[in-house]
Amino acid sequence: MSARTAAPAAVPVDRAARSGPTRIRGNGLAFWLFFTPFLVGLLVFTVLPLIWGATLSLFEARGTVLPTEFIGLDNFRGFLVDTAFLQSLRTFIVFALCIVPVTMAASLALAVLVNGLPRFQAFFRSVFFLPTACSYVVACVVWRLSLFNGLESGVVNQMLGLVGIDAISQWLSASPYWWIVLVSVRLWLQVGFYMLLFLAGLQAIPAQLYEAAAVDGLSPGGFSMFRLITLPQLRTTSAAVLLLLLIAAFQAFDEFYNLTGNNPETRPPLVYLYNVALGPQQDFGRGSAGALVLTAIMVLAGLLQTWLIGFGSDDDTPRRRLGRLRRRGGRPASRPDQGEAA
Repeated sequence: MSARTAAPAAVPVDRAARSGPTRIRGNGLAFWLFFTPFLVGLLVFTVLPLIWGATLSLFEARGTVLPTEFIGLDNFRGFLVDTAFLQSLRTFIVFALCIVPVTMAASLALAVLVNGLPRFQAFFRSVFFLPTACSYVVACVVWRLSLFNGLESGVVNQMLGLVGIDAISQWLSASPYWWIVLVSVRLWLQVGFYMLLFLAGLQAIPAQLYEAAAVDGLSPGGFSMFRLITLPQLRTTSAAVLLLLLIAAFQAFDEFYNLTGNNPETRPPLVYLYNVALGPQQDFGRGSAGALVLTAIMVLAGLLQTWLIGFGSDDDTPRRRLGRLRRRGGRPASRPDQGEAA
């Protein structure tokens, strides 16, 4: 047999290569040295407090973190008729209705402007993102003592005087002025972060879509191009930003506590629960129950948003659900297949 037709020699294959990935020997001790501090911190500062808080919610615990008397679900039932807690939920709703759409609109507008810059994109990304690194407490002090201090020498009052508007002294003590202060400080602190999320979504849109739309007659950079191409492509990013903004609104604490204090009319749920658990009463059982109730509300709100809007850009199920909900208001409900055919 010639050399050209001879079968190739068998290449020895290492047994470890055939069996798939193998452990790196000698690194077991290093793994546990790096992982153990994280595990201990997670158990001590996260898992155990959650378990202990859930346990305290079923007991009477005033002035002590040790349960004294088992009362079952009485702490949870009390929040259903607690007018102060319901008022804090109304405060959250007003705050969310103000901060969520304003932040989404401002961050999307900034992302579109920065994305359209031919140069200095990195500079403007850094400029708008820098406030995110600022402490909420420090920002609240600046807002309270400099911008909205109620004096004629305050920055905002001086700006109002330039346009012929009298100085306002009730920025933090009267409605609706306190909403301007609370929303503006949160907007300044978080708009840069969500701008980066929208900017990442904009830069992931294929340029061929805009080129094809321009061939079909849409003007580049026009509102029709933005409405028909950009917004649908940002559907997944918008859903994620909306969910993050709702969670952040639920967790609002620093600006309310540092700007308006324990005012019942401007007290969100976290400030109210803080005063219940760590205030004069020190009712840790009731405070733990309220924290679980607030967590359940946050989870239900997130699930409802996911059910109505969804996250996948190719998933039309949430869109069909919204369409059926709209049609039910105008005519009798039909079967899903009939509704889609209509």
